[in-house]
Amino acid sequence: MSIHVFTYGSLMFPEVWQRVVRGRYASQPACIENHQRYAVSGDTYPGIVIEAGAGVAGLLYRDIDAADLAALDHFEGDAYHRIGLQATTGDGTLVDVQTYLFRDPAGLSDQPWLPHAFQLQRFLDSYCRDKLGS
Repeated sequence: MSIHVFTYGSLMFPEVWQRVVRGRYASQPACIENHQRYAVSGDTYPGIVIEAGAGVAGLLYRDIDAADLAALDHFEGDAYHRIGLQATTGDGTLVDVQTYLFRDPAGLSDQPWLPHAFQLQRFLDSYCRDKLGS
């Protein structure tokens, strides 16, 4: 069974994705419905929560192998849990995906998380040091 993963935060950035997984995967823009992305309070990355009528744009990675799925689960940690839902690609195709829902909505700010404002280097220095050999 193929597992596709929808990413909506730090994992959309190749510099992060390639430090977490070992494989090379096809990717494409996609979005999910009835969820909203907010900044985690006091941090650089986001979480999503269920929110009727909202939508989140992100990046879908296709056919993730079991070892890399386990690495993604480890990277996301206890603050998130992986769920199944559907994402829509740019051509309107619905795809069954897995993504990471934030467990504690109270830990999110009321501000949307914006990819163009992501502090990539700060995130890499804080959360990807092990993968960088530091």
